[in-house]
Amino acid sequence: MPQQVLSVSQLNEYLKMKMDSDQLLSGVLIRGEISNFTNHYKTGHFYFSLKDDNALIRAVMFRSYAQNVRFAPENGMKVIARGRVSVFPRDGQYQIYIDELLPDGVGALYLAYEQLRRKLEGEGLFDPSRKRPLPPYPERIGIITSPTGAAVRDMIQILGRRFPAAQIILYPALVQGAGAPESLVRGLLTFYRDISVDLIIIGRGGGSAEDLWAFNDETLARTVAASPVPVISAVGHETDVTICDFVADLRAPTPSAAAELAVPDAFELRQGLHGASERLSVALTQTLSSARMRLAALSGAEVLRSPRRYLEDRTMAVAFLSQRLDRAAVGATERARNDFTALAAKLGALNPLNVLARGYAAAFDDDGKPVTRAAELSAGQNLHIRFADRTADAVIKGVRESE
Repeated sequence: MPQQVLSVSQLNEYLKMKMDSDQLLSGVLIRGEISNFTNHYKTGHFYFSLKDDNALIRAVMFRSYAQNVRFAPENGMKVIARGRVSVFPRDGQYQIYIDELLPDGVGALYLAYEQLRRKLEGEGLFDPSRKRPLPPYPERIGIITSPTGAAVRDMIQILGRRFPAAQIILYPALVQGAGAPESLVRGLLTFYRDISVDLIIIGRGGGSAEDLWAFNDETLARTVAASPVPVISAVGHETDVTICDFVADLRAPTPSAAAELAVPDAFELRQGLHGASERLSVALTQTLSSARMRLAALSGAEVLRSPRRYLEDRTMAVAFLSQRLDRAAVGATERARNDFTALAAKLGALNPLNVLARGYAAAFDDDGKPVTRAAELSAGQNLHIRFADRTADAVIKGVRESE
C-alpha cells in the first residue's frame, strides 16, 4: 500500500489537531522567564517567549486575556503561565496561547502595586510640595465611601461631635469589587463639578488586599491628585497603605482618624475663645484703669484749675524769652560792626592810594603796566608817573645807577 503524501499545510493542520486534542496540552502550566516581550499597542495583544536555561517556547496572549493582567510584564521577569499549546499552521511553529499570567514567587497584586507606585512617584505625584494644607474650619465636607459600612457611621458621628457646624455630604460609592474604582472616581468628579465642598474624605474600613484593591487604581490616583480641593485618604487600618494614600493631601490611618483630622474640636475652640475673652477683658480693664489715672492727673493740672494763671505764666515766659532775644540781637550786631571795622582798617592799610598819599609815586609804561625796575627803561621812552592826586607824563633822558 503506497504511503500517503501530505502537503505542508496538511501536516501542520494534523499536528494542530493532535495537540488540540491532548488534554495535557490544553491546560498546561509553565514556569519560565519572559524575553522578547512586545505589547502590541494597536491590538493590545502580548507577544513574547518563555525560556529557561535549556529551552525556549513562543507565547502569545490575546487582548481579552491580557487586559486582566494586574502587572506590567517585562523582560527578565519570572512568571507562571496557564494556557494551551498548539501549532500555528501557517508557520508550522508550536506556541503556547496564554490565558492567565502570574508572577512567579511574588503576588500579582503586590507586583502591580509596586509598579504603579514607582511610576506615579517618578511623575512627582507623591511630592510633599504639591500637597495642600487642610482648611482650618471646613463648612462643607464631602465623604466618598460605602453608605452601609461601619466606617461611614463612625465618621459622621465623630464629625458631628467635634464640629457640628460643618455640613456633611455623603456620596455612596462601591469600595470593592468590579466597578469600585469607577464609582469612586465618579464621586470625586461629583464634588469637583456639581457639589461645592471645602474638603473631601475618601476611604473605607479594613479588609484584605483584594478588598482594598480599588484604591490602588491608576485612574483613581490621578483623579485624586488633580483634585481642586484638599483630599484625605482613609483606607483600611493603620498598616494598610494604598496608592490613594500616597497621592492624597493627607493620609489618615483609619476613617475615624480622618474625621478627627478633618475638623477642629468645637469644645476646644470654645475653651480657646473663653480664654481669649478673659484675656481681652483683663487687658481692657488695665487699659481703662491706666486711662483713668492719666485723666485724673491731667484734671489736677494747673492749666485746668486756673487757666488765667497759666496764661499769665506763659506771658511772662514769652516776655523773658523776648528780652533774651533782643539782647542776643544787640550783641550780635555789635560784634558784626567791630569785625567790619577791623576788616576795613586792614583793607585801608593795603590800599595803594594811601601809600601814594604818604609821598610815594608809581610809574607805568604806555601799555599801563607798572614799571618796577629801572633796567626795564630806556632813553626816549614815555613814562607815566602816578601821584596821589594826579598823573605826570615824562620822557626818559637816561638811566643810571642809584647813588
